[in-house]
Amino acid sequence: MRLVQQLTLVGATVGAGLMAGLFAAFAYAVMPALRGADDSTFVDAMQRINATIVNGWFLPAFLGTPVLAALSAVLAWRGTARPALPWIVAGLVLYLVMFVVTVAVNVPLNDALAAAGTADPATARERFESAWVTWNVVRTLANTAGFGALCWALLLAGRAAG
Repeated sequence: MRLVQQLTLVGATVGAGLMAGLFAAFAYAVMPALRGADDSTFVDAMQRINATIVNGWFLPAFLGTPVLAALSAVLAWRGTARPALPWIVAGLVLYLVMFVVTVAVNVPLNDALAAAGTADPATARERFESAWVTWNVVRTLANTAGFGALCWALLLAGRAAG
C-alpha cells in the first residue's frame, strides 16, 4: 500500500510540475513573444496552439494529476504518510483552482478566438489577449504553488516512510 501511495504522490507531483511549467512558459515566453506580432499572426498562432494542445501528452497530465492527487490524499490519510496529508490536500486544491480557471475562463476564450476565424483579427485579438494573459498568470501562480505543496508533501512522505 505504501508503494502505491508513493507512486500516486510522485505522479501527481510530476503532473502538477508539467502543467505549471507549461502555463509558466506561456506567461514568460510565448505570450510576450506574440505581443510583438501583428494581429493576423497573433490570432493564427493562438488558434493553432489551441487546436494542437489538446492531445495525448497534455490531457493525461491535465486530467490525471487531480485524480492522482486525490488518490494520494486518501492513501496518505489511511497510511503512514499522514504528515504529508495537509500538503497533498493543499496541492490538490491549488491544482483545482488552476483547473477551474482553465475550464471557466481560458477555454471559453480559446473557443471564442477559434469561432472568430480570421476575418477581423484586430477585434478577435482585442477580445482575447488581455483577459487570457491575466487569467493565465492566475492559473500559473495557483498551479506553481500547488506543485510546491506537492513537492513538500513528497519530502514529508519520504520522512514518514523512512
